[in-house]
Amino acid sequence: MAERKKKKASDFIVWGLLLLLVAGLGGFGIGNFGGSATEVGRVGTSAITANEYSRAIQSELRAQSAQGGPYQTLSALRAAGIDRAILDGLVARAALAHEAGRMGLSVGDDEVASQIRSNQSFQGPTGAFDRDTYEYALSQAGYTTDQFEETIREDVSRQILQDAIVGGLTMPGTFAQAMVAFQTETRDFTIARVTEANLSAGLTAPTEGDLQTYYDENTQRFERPETRRITYAWITPDMIQDDMQISDEDLRALYQERISDYVQPERRLLERLVFPTQEEADAARAALDAGEADYDALIADRGLTIDDVDMGEVSARDLSDAAAELIFSDTESEILGPVESRFGPALFRINAVLDATEVPFEEAQADLRTELAEDAARRAIDAELETFDDLLASGATLEELAQETDMQLGTIDWTDGSDQGIAAYAAFGEAAAAAQVGDFPELTSLSDGGEFALRLDEVVAPTVPPLADITDEVTQAWRGSELRRRLEERANTIVGNLALSGALDDQNLTLATETQIRRQDFVPDTPPTLVAQVFQLNAPGDLVVIPGARAAFIVRLDAITPGARDDAGVIAMQSVFDRQISNAIAGDLFQAYGQALEADIGISLDSNVINAVNAQFP
Repeated sequence: MAERKKKKASDFIVWGLLLLLVAGLGGFGIGNFGGSATEVGRVGTSAITANEYSRAIQSELRAQSAQGGPYQTLSALRAAGIDRAILDGLVARAALAHEAGRMGLSVGDDEVASQIRSNQSFQGPTGAFDRDTYEYALSQAGYTTDQFEETIREDVSRQILQDAIVGGLTMPGTFAQAMVAFQTETRDFTIARVTEANLSAGLTAPTEGDLQTYYDENTQRFERPETRRITYAWITPDMIQDDMQISDEDLRALYQERISDYVQPERRLLERLVFPTQEEADAARAALDAGEADYDALIADRGLTIDDVDMGEVSARDLSDAAAELIFSDTESEILGPVESRFGPALFRINAVLDATEVPFEEAQADLRTELAEDAARRAIDAELETFDDLLASGATLEELAQETDMQLGTIDWTDGSDQGIAAYAAFGEAAAAAQVGDFPELTSLSDGGEFALRLDEVVAPTVPPLADITDEVTQAWRGSELRRRLEERANTIVGNLALSGALDDQNLTLATETQIRRQDFVPDTPPTLVAQVFQLNAPGDLVVIPGARAAFIVRLDAITPGARDDAGVIAMQSVFDRQISNAIAGDLFQAYGQALEADIGISLDSNVINAVNAQFP
């Protein structure tokens, strides 16, 4: 398992460096590549085939689909720029392959075979390499065995080249030690809070002159943003869904279509540990019963992980008859078996028992009706689109559009940041920001299946209202500013008098003590800069005043404690810093290497082939 984690970490670093290589190769353009139409492009002598690009796109789409990601179509990938990132990664790999080939770097068949045998994706139920599993996995990924094995050979060669470039780079230990010392130092300090109650006299009401002066000096605080006065007509499924007629037959048909959501059999959360022979399974069970091993140890002994044996949520129909009978007749035992499974004798561990559930049609009916009504409302709106368009094209105003259709008329004083009503829709915000006075209203879709059209009636430039119109607002702002000034002034007076009047503890202030505070910590109910300012103090006894909105804070540094070098956490942090610094150096070097490759070998991509591959995807 440790080796597996190490491999994953290595893969992460490899791809991180490949991204830096992409940055080094930055600036290449898509030109007309005159080679075979099966090539997306070429980096020196290394080709990027259309099949490689297609497989990479397919792989990303499958991953997005499996994870429920937002980019499950090529158009979504392209909108997010992921297709370009995929192509950039292929270019970086090809650049390394070119350089490895130029240097004559390669690996033999034994190393390729070793890499394939150690890949858990190609292991059968016994945990060993399985030829049928291997060939099936390759066929699903669109590879022939020759193509895949050549890819492995190139990957290992690239790894050798990468190791030669950045391997062995380290940073002097004193640098990491200094960083760790900086991060692990802690401070103890005392906080005294100065509030309005500590002022010798409370705040008085401002005079007209005070307000006028404050208003004149802070006009930017009271400026109103540009306002766009808009008239719009809109319709959404919510507006008309109550008018949709939904038959009982349609409701029952949808219920049957979703029956697996409403009626679920009894299930178990299971783990399955398969053994090559019945004798090995019996021996493992005996070791469990004798207390000589536990289930997790048996998993580790097989060279597997929890993820490898986890079956997730399972019903009886997902198991062999023998396993289903044993597991679903026992609700008390945690570990059952050995029993014959579809992959051989196995031990099962039950992590949870999930009872059968059933939501009858009568309970599901309301939700089903809402779903069908929303869908019917969307279809009804779609059916009216031509009518809406025809009316607008014939010169109908938004007011007339609302009179002659189910669309509703509205007005809004829209500003950047408006989020109420129709302004909550991103499409409306984009249209409102782009509209010009005199523009012809156009129909635009909303994210929920609705439609709208708008007209910009007027643009009101940013303005500062007269003082008479915002007296309360200005008064509140003046009071906040004046209170902050008075509190800071009082706190500074207290600090100035400490040399004459004694310790901070004698100032009739409420004190709070904080201990072992690190640089990245935050003290609740204090200004966000307080901890940073405490770490700027040099010696115990030093004081600092930090103003806040409703209080000023006097902070006294009490102690500075360096991090313990022999502490396990400090040692782990230094190890992390060592790796991060070394990786940063390696990244800089690898990026410079990529820039040199670009200048030396050149890059060309065929946009026609790229577009042809893209056209194969929905």
